[in-house]
Amino acid sequence: MLPLGVLLLLLVLLAGTRLLWNQWKLRSLHLPPLVPGFLHLRQPDLPIYLLTLTQKLGPIYRLRLGLQDVVVLNSKRTIEEAMVKKREDFAGRPQNPSYRMMPHYSEDLALGDYSLLWKAHKKLTRSALLLAMRSSAEPLVEKLTQEFCERMRAQAGTPVTIQKEFSLLTCSVICYLTFGDKENTLSHAFYNSVQDLMETWDHWSVQILDIFPILRFFPNPGLWRLKQAVEKRDRLVEKQLMQHKESMVAGLWRDLMDYMLQGIGELREENGPGHLHEGHVHMSVVDLFIGGTETTAITLSWAVVFLLHHPEIQQRLQEEVDRELGPSASGSRIPYKDRARLPLLNATIAEVLRLRPVVPLALPHRATRSSSILGYDIPKGTVIIPNLQGAHLDETVWEQPHEFRPDRFLDRDPNPSSLAFGCGSRICLGEPLARLELYVVLVKLLQAFTLLPPEGALPSLQPQPHLGTNLKIQPFQVRLQPRG
Repeated sequence: MLPLGVLLLLLVLLAGTRLLWNQWKLRSLHLPPLVPGFLHLRQPDLPIYLLTLTQKLGPIYRLRLGLQDVVVLNSKRTIEEAMVKKREDFAGRPQNPSYRMMPHYSEDLALGDYSLLWKAHKKLTRSALLLAMRSSAEPLVEKLTQEFCERMRAQAGTPVTIQKEFSLLTCSVICYLTFGDKENTLSHAFYNSVQDLMETWDHWSVQILDIFPILRFFPNPGLWRLKQAVEKRDRLVEKQLMQHKESMVAGLWRDLMDYMLQGIGELREENGPGHLHEGHVHMSVVDLFIGGTETTAITLSWAVVFLLHHPEIQQRLQEEVDRELGPSASGSRIPYKDRARLPLLNATIAEVLRLRPVVPLALPHRATRSSSILGYDIPKGTVIIPNLQGAHLDETVWEQPHEFRPDRFLDRDPNPSSLAFGCGSRICLGEPLARLELYVVLVKLLQAFTLLPPEGALPSLQPQPHLGTNLKIQPFQVRLQPRG
C-alpha cells in the first residue's frame, strides 16, 4: 500500500498532466483571454469582482477555478448570444462531482444535462405550472398573503424577521399548488428541509469538490450532512407521491403532482420504457421547492430593505396603491393581468431584480458542441458562467447602475431588460409564479403597512460576503406599522 504522501503526489502529478494536455489541445483555437491566478473564489463579492475584470479583458474571458478553465459572460449581449441565439449549443449542465453524488441527480430538471428526455421533463413541468397559473395560483396567493398580513398585524410595531415569514409564505404557496394541502405541519416540514439543503449545499466543504474533485476521496463531514438532508427531503416527497398514487382519480387533477403523475403515465403508454417515470416527478417537486421558495423570499426581503432606505419611494408606492385600491379595509384588488395600473410598483420590482438577481451567477452551463461567442472559439464541454448581476450593472447599458432608481423603468418595458430569471433553454420555469407572488405580496404589504426600521437602524444593502448559489441578504428586522 502506497504511503499517503506518495499517493497525494501522484494525484497532483496526474491532475497537472491532464491540465497541460488540455492546454496543448487548445493551442490552435482563438480563445477568450485568460485571467491570471486561480484563487478567484476567495473574493468576498464574486459577481462584482468578475465585472471589474471586464475593464481590461472585455465582457468575455476565461479564468481558472481549481484545475478547470471556465468562460465568464458579463454582458447582456454575450449572455443572450450564448443562451438565446445559440441556446442548444450552451444548454448543457456540467456534471459536477457534488451533483453526481446525490441520488436522482440525472432525473433533476435544474441539474440534469441537456437531452431529449430532459426536454420532455421540462415540457411536463412547465405544462403543470401553466395549468396552475391559469386556474388556482392567483386566488391562492391572494388568500395566503392576506393571512400573512393578518399575522403581521398581530405583531404590529414589534421588530419582525420578515425573511423567515416570507419563506414560510412562499413555501405554503408551493405546498398547496403541488400537493393540494396547506397544513402548517407539512409546509413547515418542507421549509425546514429547504433550509437544511441550502445551508449544507452552500458550505465550502461541498462546493470545493467541484473545484478540486480529488477531495471526494477524503472524509468530508459537510458532504455527509448534505446526504442526510437529501435523504430527509426524499422521504417527505416520497410520502406525498405514495398518497397521491393511492387517491388519484384518472382525468382529475387536484394539484401539480396529480397532473405530472398522470402525464408520465400517458407518455409511458405511448412511448414504452426509457422515458419519464416517477423519479422525474419526484425531482420536479424538489426543484419547485428549492427554486420557488427561498429565491422569491429573498427577493421580497431585498425589496423591503431598499424601501427602508428609500422612504420617498415607499410613500409614492403607497400613494399609487391607494389611488387605485383605496384603503386597506376596502378589500379591493387589481388582478395581476391589470398590473399596468401600478407602473411604479412594476418598476420597483424590476429595479430590485436588476440590482439583486437572487442567483447572480445562475447555475453553470456547458457547451454541448463546439461553438463561438463574440467571435471567440468555445470548445465542446466548456463550462460557461453567466454573470447576471454583472450584466445588470453594465455602465454601457445603465446610467448610474449601482443606484436604486425605479423611475428608470417607467418609460421602458421592465421584463425584457431583465436577466434575473436567466434566459434561453435554462430559463427559470417558475418565473411567472415568482412575478405573481412579488406583485401580490408587495401590493398587500404596502396597502396594509408602513415599513419602518427598528429604532432607526437601517439594514445593510450589501449581500452576505461569501457567495453561495443565492445572493443572500444580511439578517435584519423591520417594524410593520398598520396604516389607518
